[in-house]
Amino acid sequence: MKVFITGGCGFVGANLASEVFRRKEECVVVDNLSRFGAAENLKWLQSLQSPASQGKFKFHHLDTRNFSDVDLIIQKEKPDLIFHLAGQVAMTTSIANPRLDFETNVMGTHNLLEAVRKHAPQATVIYSSTNKVYGDLEDYEYEEKPLRYEAKGFSKGFDESVGLDFRSPYGCSKGAADQYMLDYARIFGLKTVVFRHSSIFGGRQFSTFDQGWIGWFVTKALEAKDGGVGSFTISGSGKQVRDVLFSSDLIDCYFSAAEAIDKTKGQAFNIGGGMQNSLSLLELFAFLESKLGVKLNYDKLPWRQSDQKVFVADIGKAERLFKWSPKVSKEAGLEKMIAWVAEQRCSS
Repeated sequence: MKVFITGGCGFVGANLASEVFRRKEECVVVDNLSRFGAAENLKWLQSLQSPASQGKFKFHHLDTRNFSDVDLIIQKEKPDLIFHLAGQVAMTTSIANPRLDFETNVMGTHNLLEAVRKHAPQATVIYSSTNKVYGDLEDYEYEEKPLRYEAKGFSKGFDESVGLDFRSPYGCSKGAADQYMLDYARIFGLKTVVFRHSSIFGGRQFSTFDQGWIGWFVTKALEAKDGGVGSFTISGSGKQVRDVLFSSDLIDCYFSAAEAIDKTKGQAFNIGGGMQNSLSLLELFAFLESKLGVKLNYDKLPWRQSDQKVFVADIGKAERLFKWSPKVSKEAGLEKMIAWVAEQRCSS
């Protein structure tokens, strides 16, 4: 099997590629290397190659916004399985540069779908979407607890029946790509699957202040442990809640859905850690303070535009259709994340 990964040097892409190596399948990675940490992840992937795997890994430095490049590479490679991860992933960037956000997320996705339709119509295409396609979810009722908000009537989280409501340039661009994926299944018969993700974290995630919040705050906690005294900022009250999913569970999800493509094609799934792995910022800070023996100092900024008080994925549909559920608890995942970030800090 030939696996093709757009954005394959990002956090999720690099983890997926390493799993392809483990399975001894052929892997084609494309990336424009614009994201922080992408070049490091490419070096890491290249370091995993052994003499036995020579010729099974190809890297192409290209941008999915360029249709001719995407068209030619799909025509040349004719992959069996495509993970489409290339995208602009930060809300703040989408507001600062909405044109770039549109070109990357909407045009890049449409370029890929057209190339697949023309040259590899039998390929399975799995797309990384976002919970932001549901908007700010302000039409629902919330109860404020000491450390978190709770959405009334959603004890298992939000399922796929929640109405789409695109807010912010990022929500619009990811939402448009999400819908193009589903429509190309309906109209052209492509085998597409959409995953609307909550928060993902794990090794190979080079976090920044506006993307990869768990890794970012783990970094701040480790800086405090090393004697740092500077404070950092958060947006909102700190009681906003997300369910967190460790990268190994995400990789299992992607391949499980691909293996059950007859059931999953043309479908959208809410994917996260589920209610048992939900976490507010304040709860994360309490865990880090206890685990590392530190005190975190932070200042509160106003809420971000279109932020959700709560998003927890009801993962029941994924459990029913392709028998997937998370195996790594939030506590175990956080311990692994602390170890990885600490290792990166020591090596830098």
